[in-house]
Amino acid sequence: MIHHLSIPAKNPFHVAKVLTELFDNSYCAPFPSYSGSYVAFAGDKYGTVIEVYPLGTEMLPGKDDKPIQFRHQDTSNPFIATHAAISIPIEREQVEAIAKREQWRCVRCDRGYFEIIEFWIENAVLLELSTPDLAGQYIDALSPDKLAEYFTKANS
Repeated sequence: MIHHLSIPAKNPFHVAKVLTELFDNSYCAPFPSYSGSYVAFAGDKYGTVIEVYPLGTEMLPGKDDKPIQFRHQDTSNPFIATHAAISIPIEREQVEAIAKREQWRCVRCDRGYFEIIEFWIENAVLLELSTPDLAGQYIDALSPDKLAEYFTKANS
């Protein structure tokens, strides 16, 4: 179970507010770990959270027994290889309306075994969204039984 993830954004506060809409108007707040960061709380039973850091924030391991350290890199690229697939409680039409308002890319895509909505935060960071009608496809496609069947066939 993944409980939280972090993403970069040009405007962390605004992105965190938009994420709360995807979570069906949950909560966001400043994130005290690093100045200018915000966190969007899904308010679900899993404690799902998305931390939104200013574009250019880097996380570094601390020295000795020190925790994570942060620094800022001014020449950061807004595109990253990290993305997340997230089930959300709102419908496709709501997602599309939010994307249209923000002028962010939003497109329904077929991944072969399931469909998702590609939702591009600031047109740079990918979230693969599963609305209530799509989440079952994903869960079914990656169920333990289906995975065991697939890997048994692939290894024989």
